[in-house]
Amino acid sequence: MCKNNCNCICDILKVINLLQRNADTEDSCIESCDRPTLGQFSCLYYNTRPVILYTCNSNGTTPWSAPTTRTPDPETFSSIFRVEKIDNCCATFRVLVANEDGTYTATESFFTMDLSCICAIRCLGDTLIENV
Repeated sequence: MCKNNCNCICDILKVINLLQRNADTEDSCIESCDRPTLGQFSCLYYNTRPVILYTCNSNGTTPWSAPTTRTPDPETFSSIFRVEKIDNCCATFRVLVANEDGTYTATESFFTMDLSCICAIRCLGDTLIENV
């Protein structure tokens, strides 16, 4: 549970962060009888659950955005993030860039947010992002 009784968003982000840290990103997959997963797509590995954040100040209608570089340029903002760390009621996020082919690219732009400022999150489809 979050310190200072912050909202349920913190608990959801903790689960996402744990899933990402425990992701198996092996490049090879052996289709043997003793593989540890079931299903047709058991050899696809994901390491990220991208999220979109909505702040209380925007009444949950406008996604939060952050610069994709350390030097802000008005044309290089994104509203898609990867949770990197949860510390009490604060979270550090990495800014992701959406590519035209539906994939994402990780940036070296990070920010930390007080989770009591977030009123809603939208989770996007799980994906594999290189170099995270």
